[in-house]
Amino acid sequence: MDYQPVVVQRHARPAAAKHSPESRYWRQFKHPVFIKEYAPVTSIQFSPSKPHRYAVTAATRVQIYAPRTQKVTKTISRFKDVARSGTIRSDGKLVVAGDDTGLVQVFDINSRAILRTLDSHKQPVHVTKFSALAPTQVLSCSDDTTVKLWDVPSQAEVVTFHAHTDYVRSGEVSTSNPHLILTGSYDATMRLFDTRTSQCEMIMGGDTSNAVPVEQVKMFPSGTMALSAAGPILRLWDLVAGGRCLRAFSNHQKTITSLAFDGSAGRLLTGSLDHMVKVYDVSSYKVVHTMRYPAPVLCLAISPDETHIAAGMSDGTLSVRRRQPKASEGADQPFAAALKSGAFETFLGGTLPAIGQGRTKSKIKPKPTGDVDELRIESRRERRLKEYDRLLKGFKYSAALDSVLRKNVPPATTFSLIQELIHRDGLRSALGGRDDVLLEPVLRILVKHVTDPRFGEMVCDVSNLVIEMYTPVLGQSPLIDSLFMRLRKKVLAEIRFQKELVKTKGALEMIFASATLTAA
Repeated sequence: MDYQPVVVQRHARPAAAKHSPESRYWRQFKHPVFIKEYAPVTSIQFSPSKPHRYAVTAATRVQIYAPRTQKVTKTISRFKDVARSGTIRSDGKLVVAGDDTGLVQVFDINSRAILRTLDSHKQPVHVTKFSALAPTQVLSCSDDTTVKLWDVPSQAEVVTFHAHTDYVRSGEVSTSNPHLILTGSYDATMRLFDTRTSQCEMIMGGDTSNAVPVEQVKMFPSGTMALSAAGPILRLWDLVAGGRCLRAFSNHQKTITSLAFDGSAGRLLTGSLDHMVKVYDVSSYKVVHTMRYPAPVLCLAISPDETHIAAGMSDGTLSVRRRQPKASEGADQPFAAALKSGAFETFLGGTLPAIGQGRTKSKIKPKPTGDVDELRIESRRERRLKEYDRLLKGFKYSAALDSVLRKNVPPATTFSLIQELIHRDGLRSALGGRDDVLLEPVLRILVKHVTDPRFGEMVCDVSNLVIEMYTPVLGQSPLIDSLFMRLRKKVLAEIRFQKELVKTKGALEMIFASATLTAA
């Protein structure tokens, strides 16, 4: 009779969570590059123009990174104190940044020369941004509670707002109306200013006794709605309806520090001090994906072409995740669309039906075809035995056991062979005559899997046999003694855990029984 190989038992595993298409998309942002800065990274902003360089503000400098290489291309360090909110203009030629002395400076991104100095704030300036629709204007928000809009060519203030009563730490100019400015303050309010009237036209929040400082504000591109982050809570405001709060929701455990939209403003990314970045679908405001970071997240940005996600952390770490865009998302998309439109085919009389379209080779090999009556001889290769099967076939039980105690062997294979040894009444001979070097892997696998429900019963049987065989030699090897102690501790801990489970099960059964009686 031929030798029958060992049958490896397949144990049921919990079904793997199926990732939604949304989650699969965000998981494409992988292989994060970690760059260590000297101080906490307080601001990240991508240039709206290609190649979408990004400005990283940390300590007393603003660094410009190239997205392809993740290398620093320019360093602006002409600050007397901690720099804040380095922002690149939409044309990618100028950079504006504030600092803790209250100074706002405009730099040429290539020469790094100071082009304008705006000196009016008395306390640190935490927000400096160019107006999207009026590129010659700069917004600045300061801890002196003022919000200023500057005209860069004349180096003069266009308007100053004094409505806030505490630090103003967030703000932006509307991307749909250059006259509207949205700000958030530590006085727990979010305010909408109009530069045409020089007045605060709308106040949102701040009407409760336990109001929390507003850390971040974000206006939708349409200009009709806005988001605010105060503590761990996000709020959605309807600006058209007079600043009515439409909903408030919280999925973070700690303060939300940053808000960012993707390229189409269909997804909202939030970074928090709880080390998490969450992605929301703005149609339902449900979390569709979560990313974990090694430290509290202070700032967050996503590139306009949605290929990079950059996050700055409190320990000075800059993390950049990259997604490889598909061919259909490339820069030559308009050209590809023109090729697919059929103009060339019509011009050439249809002689080239697939211009600009690549060909894919089929991975399925074609089956050989021959005469129907052709006689075909198939060769069947004999199945090779695994190493442990060959040793078992030769009745080398100890060597067979050693071959499955290696680190790269799955535990299901190891315990299937142990089961086969038990059936053959050869486990005792396989475990016998071992010194501390050969006994160590046996004990290690028992310690590792004694609490595994798949193998727990078999581990107990093998452990009893090992203890019975090697009790007389205990005390001769410190390593073996420590492994026996670890095994004992794990068994005692598992017993305590099982007792707690039994108690919990009993309590739940009482609750369910009571609920059933009440319902009846």
